[in-house]
Amino acid sequence: MVIEFSARFQRLYGRTWFDTLNLAWGFASTLKPEDYVAVVAYDMKTEILSDFTTNRMQTQEALHRLTIPAWNEANLYDALTDTADRMSGIEGRKAILLISSGVDTFSKITFDKTRKMLQEDGVPIYAIGLLQALQIQYGARATGLSDMDLLVADNGMKTFASETGGQVFLPRFTGEYGGIFQQIHQSLRNQYVLTYTPSNKTHDGSYRKIKVQLVDHDGNPVALKDEKGKPLKYTIVAKAGYKAPRAVE
Repeated sequence: MVIEFSARFQRLYGRTWFDTLNLAWGFASTLKPEDYVAVVAYDMKTEILSDFTTNRMQTQEALHRLTIPAWNEANLYDALTDTADRMSGIEGRKAILLISSGVDTFSKITFDKTRKMLQEDGVPIYAIGLLQALQIQYGARATGLSDMDLLVADNGMKTFASETGGQVFLPRFTGEYGGIFQQIHQSLRNQYVLTYTPSNKTHDGSYRKIKVQLVDHDGNPVALKDEKGKPLKYTIVAKAGYKAPRAVE
């Protein structure tokens, strides 16, 4: 769990911030006993509050440490890339739960560099944005951000989630969090594994885009219907690509 903890935004979150922490703990407490979870907070720097553990008391204690932030900065890109790089070597199912405004104020690396690094690390990101609820509760001006700032923040999280095979959620009310966490749980527990042999055999370490579609035997898009015969909308959640292996010299 990667959680934004900057003084600038915590002042705005108010009661919403404590609701968010309680719900984050609610998510962690419903994990299976054998599931490992780590808590990472970021403002100007990234801090590991609790390393990977199955001890839920350690996770709860880590969340309780998020009381008084030290810095106004929110270096999202640094925090995400640091965490994804750290997790890239971990075997098995893994994911980052990001709870953030989506705003980056002073990271050392750019958005484009962050995007590339997250693509290469391949750790799915499930992002929960905090700004939508603030806008509804206090108005856009209360955040001190322009409409463009808000759009960039939301689109950034959408990009990181979609390209890593995760999902983004932009709740308008804290009451939506329970359903969001349930969706994330389902996504982490249920997956299809698809394999294929690429036509490009070159081992050049390049990034290769892929597209996953649901089609019938003739290659036509599949139209799903519910029990009443009505068209059913569906979304395919998959990574946008992969990094080809590099030849060993």
